[in-house]
Amino acid sequence: MKKAYAALTALVCLLFASGTYADQPTPWQATLQPAATPIMREIHWFEQYTLWFIVPITLFVLILLIVVCFKFRAGANPVPSRTSHNTLIEVIWTVGPVLVLLFLAIPSFNLLTAQLTLPENPDVTIKATATQWQWNYEYEGSGETPLAFDSYLLKDQDRAAAGKEDKSVYPRLLAVDNELVLPVNKTVRVLVTAAPTDVIHAFAMPSFGIKIDAVPGRLNETWFRAEREGLFYGQCSELCGKDHAFMPIAIRVVSEDKYKQWLTAAASDLPGAYKTLMAATDGPAKTVDVAEAQ
Repeated sequence: MKKAYAALTALVCLLFASGTYADQPTPWQATLQPAATPIMREIHWFEQYTLWFIVPITLFVLILLIVVCFKFRAGANPVPSRTSHNTLIEVIWTVGPVLVLLFLAIPSFNLLTAQLTLPENPDVTIKATATQWQWNYEYEGSGETPLAFDSYLLKDQDRAAAGKEDKSVYPRLLAVDNELVLPVNKTVRVLVTAAPTDVIHAFAMPSFGIKIDAVPGRLNETWFRAEREGLFYGQCSELCGKDHAFMPIAIRVVSEDKYKQWLTAAASDLPGAYKTLMAATDGPAKTVDVAEAQ
């Protein structure tokens, strides 16, 4: 009995402890990740909105199947009905789906319009180039020589040197060596492509509500505005080869002041800029780890 209570308590804690893992996948997760952008909030709303149609329709069809199985079985109807048309039923099953689709189409078109309408004057423009199997980021307009760097999956043996040993913050197979650093409450335009000789990849960040293909020789673009600071994780969402599962995306959203300090320092010393930023954002405990890694 005590084990049963313990298991129940653990389950309840798992269900309601979303804050700890707010910006990354959780074990047994059945819902969308918490929203960090206005677009993702709209996606959350649209998901809940569609359930008001999906659940009643599913239950209605299930009830109809049960009624048909029992009421119209051979034992209850030895002589089957020869009715071939019913005007009322045909009108209902034609008009009903049309109305349902209409109620779904209008908000979905509004959401698509919001996603695909790019801002005229973005605060930051990033170019993300995908290759097998890494991401290269370039900060457009960041000087005569734009800041650019590669982002690889963080290997377990490199965690200590990078100061990223806490797997609750830097999860295995999602953490990277160099995160994409961006300012909070700023409009970010993302130009997405893949190397000319590569395959199709996809840039996806669940908490931001963005997912767009990275196609060789083609430049796609999307945008987002993160409304809170934090470390957010995504992955390449296109089957791109044998190491498809090892191509994570990590975005660190910080205050505008910290972003500007990092951008200035990263131009001459990228590793040092990351260590300083981690010491400022991860808390006092991480300051010791960074000092040991130097």
